[in-house]
Amino acid sequence: MIRLFMVLLALQLTACAAVKPWERGNLARPEMALEPDPIEAGLKGHIYSSKETANGGYGVGGGGCGCN
Repeated sequence: MIRLFMVLLALQLTACAAVKPWERGNLARPEMALEPDPIEAGLKGHIYSSKETANGGYGVGGGGCGCN
């Protein structure tokens, strides 16, 4: 059990990588964005918050029924 934990911990640590200053330009490219179209994402967020009728839309506790 401890060996499995150590292997999983070692695999987890391989995901931590420092980004060099000359590599940051690659991460700033538009195709690397989580939302490829920010205008469409904003429109979908507006529609979602309007349909939910909750204040804020994302990350707000409670629902449109008025219960908290």
